[in-house]
Amino acid sequence: MQAGVIGLVEGLTEFLPISSTAHMAIVPQLLRWPDPGAAFSAIVQLGPIAAIVTYFREELRQFARGIWRTKTPFRVAPGDTEARLGWYALLASLPILLAGKLLEHYIEGPFRSLYVIAGALIFYGAVLWAAEKLSRQTRPLEEMGFLQSQFVGWMQCLALIPGVSRSGATISAALFLGFTHESAARFAFLLSIPPLAAAGLYEFYKDVLRAGGGLPPGPTFFGMLVAAVSAYMVIDWFLRIVRRYGTAPFIVYRIALGTLLLLLLHSGLLQDNTPSIARAGSPGAIPVTQTVLTQSPDHGNPHP
Repeated sequence: MQAGVIGLVEGLTEFLPISSTAHMAIVPQLLRWPDPGAAFSAIVQLGPIAAIVTYFREELRQFARGIWRTKTPFRVAPGDTEARLGWYALLASLPILLAGKLLEHYIEGPFRSLYVIAGALIFYGAVLWAAEKLSRQTRPLEEMGFLQSQFVGWMQCLALIPGVSRSGATISAALFLGFTHESAARFAFLLSIPPLAAAGLYEFYKDVLRAGGGLPPGPTFFGMLVAAVSAYMVIDWFLRIVRRYGTAPFIVYRIALGTLLLLLLHSGLLQDNTPSIARAGSPGAIPVTQTVLTQSPDHGNPHP
């Protein structure tokens, strides 16, 4: 049951600019469950990746053909939009892959503080508001250039801080560059595929396939399936919302959630049980997600 609920939360929030990682940390606390951990969060993201690849399969096929046809980004003709956008999305994904590896133990530790999450929700809500106010919102995705794509890619690194949101960081960056809401959202979807797939496959190998991994395969696969189905349903809805209202509804939600989270922490209704930076496999380290996913509902809420 817990894996399914967490998978549902992941699927509903992954592609919205409200931070899926924040919700994956908040919801278990509200339900009095232990933190599912960064490893499970990353693996469950493979479900939304399957959803977005399915939804954008025609566009992705075109981009893949363009990359295969040109073999290198240096041979792309100015009018070859398929190859250009394919290469730009691929190259713009590299910064977060590097930053994610360098900051791995902070992502699994102090970055998951609920105070950090609350502050990021509010602060980046303000950034999205500024992007809405300052952006011309006239440029189509076809006008994306290399430097613009790299700016969006480097801004995506901010999403390593829970509460910022991957789509929030990339959409706001594209809006600041003058792109339309739909163009910004579509490029954000493209950029999400390589880092989410890389993080999920890495954690899947480390914590499920490798001997001694801490995650039980059955609940993990179930969480991925629930996340995939719910994410697919959200993509089309989100594109229709941003065409009509922009990111305004999500800005209000972010600030309200961040404020509520601070109030709950201050009142003691939520506890900031920030994980340490201890490396996986170190003496005394207990896999948080194994506790969450294998615990029976009839046996209370043991804390690792």
